[in-house]
Amino acid sequence: MSTLTDEIQRRRTFAIISHPDAGKTTLTEKLLLFGGAIHIAGAVKSNKIKKTATSDWMEIEKQRGISVATSVMGFNYGDYKINILDTPGHQDFAEDTFRTLTAVDSVIIVVDVAKGVEQQTRRLMEVCRMRNTPVIIFVNKLDREGRDPFEILDELESELKIAVRPLSWPINIGAKFKGVYNIYEHSLDLFTPNKQRVSERVEIDDLNDPRIDQAVGQADASKLRDDIELIDGVYPEFDKDQYLQGKLAPVFFGSALNTFGVKELLDCFVEIAPSPRPIQAQECTIKPEDEQFSGFVFKIHANMDPNHRSCIAFVKVCSGVFERNAPYKHMRSGKILKFSSPTAFMAQKKSIVDEAYPGDIVGIPDTGNFKIGDTITQGQTIHFRGLPSFSPEMFKYIENTDPMKSKQLEKGIQQLMDEGVAQLFVNQFNGRKIIGTVGQLQFEVIQYRLLHEYGAQCRWEPISMYKACWIESDDQQALEAFKKRKHQFMAIDIEGRDVFMADSNYVLQMAQNDFPKIRFHFTSEF
Repeated sequence: MSTLTDEIQRRRTFAIISHPDAGKTTLTEKLLLFGGAIHIAGAVKSNKIKKTATSDWMEIEKQRGISVATSVMGFNYGDYKINILDTPGHQDFAEDTFRTLTAVDSVIIVVDVAKGVEQQTRRLMEVCRMRNTPVIIFVNKLDREGRDPFEILDELESELKIAVRPLSWPINIGAKFKGVYNIYEHSLDLFTPNKQRVSERVEIDDLNDPRIDQAVGQADASKLRDDIELIDGVYPEFDKDQYLQGKLAPVFFGSALNTFGVKELLDCFVEIAPSPRPIQAQECTIKPEDEQFSGFVFKIHANMDPNHRSCIAFVKVCSGVFERNAPYKHMRSGKILKFSSPTAFMAQKKSIVDEAYPGDIVGIPDTGNFKIGDTITQGQTIHFRGLPSFSPEMFKYIENTDPMKSKQLEKGIQQLMDEGVAQLFVNQFNGRKIIGTVGQLQFEVIQYRLLHEYGAQCRWEPISMYKACWIESDDQQALEAFKKRKHQFMAIDIEGRDVFMADSNYVLQMAQNDFPKIRFHFTSEF
């Protein structure tokens, strides 16, 4: 009978993050392949193979070949239980990714060897730095022409502001790519381009082994020896503690599409990555070993199954054991709830679970009880924090184009807003609904999903708007005076809080100067 501590030790919960197109979804698929969770890898972009990637299951994702919703996948690998959260790479969905990072213990960053570090990767790395999350970097697409590996390492250090240490090293690149030398395990892996099976491994004793020369030719073998000598001279020895503190990032090279270098990454990852860690709640620090169950909702997803209008709240288990049908306290409402059909995920395949341990992600059917950031406990009073909503950057009026379907539209907007895809503000002056998002693509996704999942049609109308700010004041009179003066710019958010909709930076600055007693906030957490 395994104890709670054993279960915690064998868990690895991590997110894969990258810029769009660096190959994140493909890498996720290949990890699932090694975990025996899927048996054939579908080439994600190819139209010949109609099996799209296991982790991209929303219709709009299949059409565009991008991930827009975070998927959760769990599988066993050897003695380990691995939970992967595949995040949207598209920057319009950055907020979803920021929230996901609050639910993981470590991160794998995928970088395209030709493009190097891109804008989105930098921003995500900042979030990892804020939380001291350990990071492993996978440099992908080595079977295509790209940049010199040493140049990539320099860029990783300067752009991501983190020390790096290669744990595998490529032999050539692009058309001449021959394989990877695994520095961590001292072995040589030869490359044969094949999407379905893994390439061969040559057993060697050390770098001077003549078998290397036979395998890759003399010129490449001597270049490999020089490179490794240089690496050992320039980069510090790999130090696991430095990695766990988020100060050092191990780097692996490979080609996810050709399933190359992925197993090396996975083998090293399960060995060095952290098991679930203590989490800071407002009241105290919660340790995974604590006997009482606690967890928080980091994401809500509507319509996992288009045949049933259901929402699912994703709960990260922080401590204790989550049990099916046990009574748990929902902190925000104070209600006691029981969950008869909690699920675990394998992309969109769900299976009912009887228990889950710290680090696991449980899906709970939601009939409108949950909001992002909610805490669920076995009775103890704690509140987890750190799930902000950012002030949106784009705004549009949402209008109903089919008056017969106004009920469906209401329900659709409500559920999509609960997911945190976008934010809804109701103008107090004319009662019109305003949707605020971080990017243009979200408007398309909302319109598409309202039509296909709720049968409701909407159209967007332009609105000139600069920023939405949550306002508060200790002086009730000052607040009333502000709301009176700015009544046509006042709105209410989904929680019923006052929001000032400034139509330009100038107006916002004037308001801040004219009303010194009012505090203006740009995230909803204050």
